[in-house]
Amino acid sequence: MWSNFFMQEEEGRAAAAGVGGAGGGAGGHTGAKGVRGGTGKRRTGKPQMSDSQEGKIKLAFFVAIVGVTLTVLGVGTEFWVELAPPKTFFDNKTCQAAHYGLWKGCVRTLRVSDIDPDRESCGPAELPGESNCTYFKFFTSGDNAVIFKRTTTKSLNIAAAVLALVSLFMMIMGSVCIIMSLSKGVQFFLKPASFCFTLSGILVMLTLIVFHQSVLALLDSDHSMPLQHELSWSVACVGSAGAILIVGGVIFLMLFLPYSPWEKCFPHRSSAT
Repeated sequence: MWSNFFMQEEEGRAAAAGVGGAGGGAGGHTGAKGVRGGTGKRRTGKPQMSDSQEGKIKLAFFVAIVGVTLTVLGVGTEFWVELAPPKTFFDNKTCQAAHYGLWKGCVRTLRVSDIDPDRESCGPAELPGESNCTYFKFFTSGDNAVIFKRTTTKSLNIAAAVLALVSLFMMIMGSVCIIMSLSKGVQFFLKPASFCFTLSGILVMLTLIVFHQSVLALLDSDHSMPLQHELSWSVACVGSAGAILIVGGVIFLMLFLPYSPWEKCFPHRSSAT
């Protein structure tokens, strides 16, 4: 009788131990799943950019690209300023007009019959005619250029060209920042992109100011021949590009802010809508 009692007690203890081991194993599996789930959440818990925010960045980047395109078009062309002497300084058949930009100048021979009879000076330079274009020597040999007995100011022309190149470099850096922001899905790169595009727009405006000063210095270098001058379409492209780049930089800065400036300035109106 006592042997049967001890055998039943040992069997009960063994059954209890088996249930406890199974519970511990289940708890271990549950804990492992919890740890795995926690690590999974940490991996996917990085702040990602929303679709609406990404769309706004792409739209602002398109605006900046328009400014970059206009800058490249203006810097690469030589229609910054046109110089035109009176038609009376030439024969009755042909006359000459000049136009130049940051890198080279052109002297074009025009037919007087193609010019507006009411126009006193030769031009405009867009009229068909023979053109002779040369790059400025102060980029190679350091010599000034002579256009209609006027002499260019080397320091001002080189300063305008350097400012234009630096502005193009800043545009490239800003574009790289935006591409990294879109590829990585983070807004951190919007702040340096805003700085680069805003600074490039300011440098473009400074390029126009320095170039205009170089044109005035050219006109004041000699007064033996009357000469009319007018800024051409390349300057219009560069001026528009500078304004667009500054606007694009401001937009990128607004997108970087953690709050909407519009809602900050007009909280009642935004909440009502």
